[in-house]
Amino acid sequence: MNPPFTSEQFLEVFKNYNQAVFPMQFLIVFLGFLMIYFTIKPNPKSDSIISFLLALFWFWMGIVYHITFFSAINKFANVFGGLFIIQSILFLVFGNNQDKLTFHFKKDIYGITGMILMIFAMIIFPILGYLFGHIYPFSPAFGLPCPTTIFTLGLLVLNLKKRTIWILIFPILWSLIGFTAVFQFGILEDYGLIVAGLISVFLLIYNSKILLKTKFKQK
Repeated sequence: MNPPFTSEQFLEVFKNYNQAVFPMQFLIVFLGFLMIYFTIKPNPKSDSIISFLLALFWFWMGIVYHITFFSAINKFANVFGGLFIIQSILFLVFGNNQDKLTFHFKKDIYGITGMILMIFAMIIFPILGYLFGHIYPFSPAFGLPCPTTIFTLGLLVLNLKKRTIWILIFPILWSLIGFTAVFQFGILEDYGLIVAGLISVFLLIYNSKILLKTKFKQK
């Protein structure tokens, strides 16, 4: 199925967004590194702070990118924007209830994988984009859906728990939707998006098997 817009129009949306919100990109990158810092050096409020910032990121992508800019060339952008806003609300709900989300880095398969995904999203993704010819402002900066989804998946797999499964659904779904940009628009750095989604699914399955074995042994 062919998209209702061209590659040039798609890249033009990035340019319009980047120029309109500048210098917000610097603040968004700072907040991204702040979240990474809190996973390494957690404190009693760090989980709530990270949950709030993730909610802020997804609300920003829903309202500012999808509804304000992307909707100019894609009628489905408003639907995407609504789903991103719902995801934002989920981060607030799951992150601030009594059994809140945790984002503590541990030297295990989940922690190491999560950290790699976050570093990829913030550092490797833009470098690859530059090498593939997507030079600012015609580039998907951190704070836009694809790199931010990779970053989000990295945070969520740090400590996979039963309650995190529901909050992973849409980021994994977006890893499939966003991945189509590789073939339709030549955004080759988005290969990282599908890899992040597949890794998250694998770790979910792997973690579920571990939990089942633990319950079986306890019985």
